[in-house]
Amino acid sequence: MPSMREAFLSTTEEILDADPDVAVVLADISAAQLAGAARRHPDRVINVGIREQLLVSAGAGLALAGLRPIVHTFPSFLVERAFEQIKLDFSHQEAGGVLVSYGASYDMAAEGRTHQSPGDVALIDSLPGWTVHVPGHPDEARRLLLESIPGDGRIYLRLSAQENASPHLGVGFTRLREGARGVVVAVGPVLDRVLRATAGLDVTVLYASTIRPFDAAGLRAAALAAAPDVVLVEPYLAGTSAHWVAEALSDVPHRLRSLGVRRDTEVRTYGGIADHDLAHGLDVGSLALSIKDFLQG
Repeated sequence: MPSMREAFLSTTEEILDADPDVAVVLADISAAQLAGAARRHPDRVINVGIREQLLVSAGAGLALAGLRPIVHTFPSFLVERAFEQIKLDFSHQEAGGVLVSYGASYDMAAEGRTHQSPGDVALIDSLPGWTVHVPGHPDEARRLLLESIPGDGRIYLRLSAQENASPHLGVGFTRLREGARGVVVAVGPVLDRVLRATAGLDVTVLYASTIRPFDAAGLRAAALAAAPDVVLVEPYLAGTSAHWVAEALSDVPHRLRSLGVRRDTEVRTYGGIADHDLAHGLDVGSLALSIKDFLQG
């Protein structure tokens, strides 16, 4: 099975071959893999080099010229380094485009802090009108990319090396388990770990690969059918969606526990993905302890 990144690249080639109104802007990352597409469509596959602010501004310019841009690099460079360009050139100009990152919060842990971006979704969330997709499987990544091309919306598609075993292609929150003692929300590639961590617990498990717009109705229905105790497990900065949970349940007394990448300290280890999962409490054992402690509290 191809990885999310491979699924993105192959699907992007298909889109370029089929749709003359789509352009791809790169900052060296994935340029080699899209070299064939660049030869076939030299005017619509543009590599600006390691100039990430230009990457985003060029994409917005193409959008204003009538093309549908796919703008791609690692999230620390795409969202954090070029955030001003996202804010002004896309949002302020009301330009549409598809920003696609690969690397998630710490997929490239061995590269150090420069290649980590746990705050990317929170940054995008500070801008109105963005759709945020966090697929947990290559099939989800392919479908979400294809669905992002039509129209003129502003889309952030966050790809990861971490994947679930099976795709779930529903819209909004998909209810994968029914329970009475609370609701556990899993976003994107943390799902399999959440399912293992909650095995044997009497809880409802909800899954989403699209987290903005937030499915407030889906969460509310699940919480009203169970105890209104919510555990939110996101593969980026802990609590990024907490305000959306609070708004969805604003008239319902409830408790919330947010799990994700730690806010209280900067984890400066290198190592691998598993080391960072453990450091942030996102491994199966830590999730199980956190969820059980909260529900028993």
